[in-house]
Amino acid sequence: MEIATTSQRNALTEEELTALNYTGAPNVRVTPPGPKAAVIREAQQKYETHTVKYMKYFPTAWESGMGATLKDVDGNLFIDWTSGAGVMNVGYANPKVTEAIVSQARKLVHGLDVPTEGRAKFLASLVSILPEGLRNDSKIIFSITGSDANEAAAKVSRYIKNKQTILTFEGAYHGMHTAALAMSSVAPLQRGISPFMGGVVRAPYAYCYRCPWGKTYGDCAYECLRYVEHLFEDPYSGLFEPAAIQAEPVQGEGGYIVPPDEFLQGLRRVADKYGVDLIFDEVQAGFGRTGKMWSSEWSGVVPDMMAISKSIAAGIPLAALVLRKDYDDKLPDAFHLGTYRGNAVATAAGVEVLDFLENSGVIERARVLGEEIKKFLTDLMKESSTIGDIRGRGFMIGIEFVRNKQSKEPGPEIASKVQAECFKRGLVVLKMGHYGNCIRFVPPLTITKELIDKSLAIFAESVRETEANLPPPESEHAMG
Repeated sequence: MEIATTSQRNALTEEELTALNYTGAPNVRVTPPGPKAAVIREAQQKYETHTVKYMKYFPTAWESGMGATLKDVDGNLFIDWTSGAGVMNVGYANPKVTEAIVSQARKLVHGLDVPTEGRAKFLASLVSILPEGLRNDSKIIFSITGSDANEAAAKVSRYIKNKQTILTFEGAYHGMHTAALAMSSVAPLQRGISPFMGGVVRAPYAYCYRCPWGKTYGDCAYECLRYVEHLFEDPYSGLFEPAAIQAEPVQGEGGYIVPPDEFLQGLRRVADKYGVDLIFDEVQAGFGRTGKMWSSEWSGVVPDMMAISKSIAAGIPLAALVLRKDYDDKLPDAFHLGTYRGNAVATAAGVEVLDFLENSGVIERARVLGEEIKKFLTDLMKESSTIGDIRGRGFMIGIEFVRNKQSKEPGPEIASKVQAECFKRGLVVLKMGHYGNCIRFVPPLTITKELIDKSLAIFAESVRETEANLPPPESEHAMG
């Protein structure tokens, strides 16, 4: 597949991007797990909980990464479609970020909540690139994880509004902390550990491929949005003392679901009409992932608060809650504290992350190339018997697998087989979605066109190989 180049003046050249990646990827010389990986995995499994997930998908042990490529300890090279679960937007071992981390670590790794030059510079840089309406007119509460940032948002809203209920959505994932998990909609992660934080009400998200009302986009009356307004209008709906609507502008773990812009615009209208906050979770979709700095910018909707994390510091734990300045004025001292928030090394890394994203041209490049990649995948879907939907923006694309295109019966086992076939060929992909039946395209923004072409060819080959070995239709009942 040939992909057009972006015409942005500041864009890194393909040669410059190539220099940020390992050459020769993919190259699986030793069937994983190789001898070195096997030893490391055994040592880790001896002491670490069996509940860790990703090592079960990828039978190896990483040694290093560059750009959008990974090397394992046995010398195998892989193309990465995961960005470390959406974290490494600026690529593994980004030179400027790495230099900043090392330089700051030599001076000060950790101190009290006292200013450092890097922290002050990071804050100024961050507020200057926020969506119009929050830009240069907001405050930051530092956090460690996306979970904590989302919990901080709920805390602020409840305090400011003096009300208790948060409206969230089906398919939402806001984190693993107890309150964040309460606002999520992931039954397998919630089972057996209740009670959670109370005051959470859920509504259907605009998941057009699986509309609960049986409608199709373009032939509906936005029933999902009308239902949200119904919850606010009807005194018997159960939405008691609402404080906020908390949503992902693009759902992440729910399946890379991109709602119509009108849905997010409608949420803003509802929030304004009923005097509640609109909180956006940009943890995975932010920092250029969708071809704009913030995924909410596609719809032109400005939230009252915004939770951010993942790519904020290129793998150094850091998160933040962006909130309206007038909200911050109303908060008491010590409202949301934590020992490691705003860590000196993390904020030093964050300065270089923001500079790279603003000045390298990779965000616009992701927007342009993302459309070409979606076209390739859509063409593959037409010939495929198991790909039911392709959706996304920029380098955040979801591929949903089904057992039957007409019934849309989810095919999680198909996605698992495709994932395994990709790994055998040197491509690392992750699953997600309501039924675990989607594969995500979420590579570092520094991936080259050559690596994109190679990886799409591998993915297509893996899909065809999987479909060629599926049981015939009459045996579908035995595939679960």
